[in-house]
Amino acid sequence: MKAPRNQAEAPQAAPARVSRGRTVRTVGGLSVRVDVRAFTVVALLLVAALTASVVLIGTGDFPISPGDVVRTLLGDGNAGQEFIVNDLRLPRVLVGLLVGASLGLGGALFQAISRNPLGSPDVLGLGQGSTAGALVMIVLFSGTARQVTLGALIGGLVTGLAIYLLAWKRGVHGYRLVLVGIGVSAIVTAVNGYLITKADLVDATRAVVWMTGSLNGRDWEQVWPLLALWAVLVPLVLGNARALRMLEMGDDVAYALGVRVERTRLLLMVAAVLLTASATAAAGPVGFVALTAPQLARRLTRSPGPNLVPAMCMGATLLVVADWSSQRVFGADQLPVGVVTGILGGVYLLWLLVTERKAGRI
Repeated sequence: MKAPRNQAEAPQAAPARVSRGRTVRTVGGLSVRVDVRAFTVVALLLVAALTASVVLIGTGDFPISPGDVVRTLLGDGNAGQEFIVNDLRLPRVLVGLLVGASLGLGGALFQAISRNPLGSPDVLGLGQGSTAGALVMIVLFSGTARQVTLGALIGGLVTGLAIYLLAWKRGVHGYRLVLVGIGVSAIVTAVNGYLITKADLVDATRAVVWMTGSLNGRDWEQVWPLLALWAVLVPLVLGNARALRMLEMGDDVAYALGVRVERTRLLLMVAAVLLTASATAAAGPVGFVALTAPQLARRLTRSPGPNLVPAMCMGATLLVVADWSSQRVFGADQLPVGVVTGILGGVYLLWLLVTERKAGRI
C-alpha cells in the first residue's frame, strides 16, 4: 500500500466532539462543570412554571390580572386580593408545583435506577399502592383528610418495599424491577377495586373523587409537609447524583469507580418512593407526570444521565399548566388535573412504545 506523499493526502482524523459544558471556578478553588444547554433549559422551565403559576393564581370566578397578582404577592394588594391570592389560590398552586416536581424527580430516579424509560412510579404501581392506603382509611375507617394522607403515604412505602424485596436477587436490576412492579401494580389495582365495591355510597363517592387526582381544596396544610420532605430528600438525592450517573453505566463499572451500589440504589429508591407517596398523598394519584417529565427533560437538554433538576422543573411546569388547562379549556366542566395528565400521558406512552419498538429495544 502506497504511503501518502504529504500531509494533505493523509486521511483526516474524525473531528473531536466539542463539549457543550463550561467549567466554572468558585472562590474556594473548586471547579464545577456546567452544561450550558441544560442550564438554559432549566432556566426557561422555571420561567414557564412561574409564569403559569401567576396566570393560574389569577384564574377563577374572581379573575385577577397578572400584574395585580404579582403586586399582591409582594404585599401591595387590597384586603380582598390578599385573601383570594394568599389564602385561597396560592396554596393550591404551591401544592401543584411541589407535587409536579416531586413526581418528576421520583420518575427520573426510578428510570435511572431501572435503566428503562418505562420504569416510572406509574408503571411500577407506587401510585396504586398509595391509593390502596388511602382507600383503606376511607372505606374501612371513614378517616379524616389527615388520616387519608397518612394512609396514602404508608401505602406507597409498603408497596415500594414489597417491590424491592420481590425484585431482589443478588441485587436489584432494571427489567426485573419493572416486571415485578407491573405485577404488583395489577394486584394492588384489583385490591382497590374490591375496596370500592365494599364501600357505602358516600365513602365510594369520596374515594372516587380522591382517586381521580385533583388540586381542588388544597391549602397550607398540604404545603408544609411537602416542603419539610423536600428540605430533607432533595439535597440527599442531588448529593448522590454522581453515584446515580455511574449506576446507569452498570453495576460492574460503578463498583470499579468506588460506588457502594446496593446501598446507593436502596437509598435513592427510598427517596423516590417517599417523593412519589407524598405527592400522591397531597393531590391523589396524578397519572403520567412521573413517566413523561424525565423523558421530555432529557429530550430538551440532550444530555446523558438522569437529568434530575430538569426533570423536577419539567414536572412542576407540566402539572401547573395541566391545572390551568383543566380550569380554562373545558369551560364550566372543569376536569380534575389527574384526568388532563392522564389523557396527555396516555398519548405520550403510546408514542414512546412505538418509538422504542421501531428502535428495536422492545
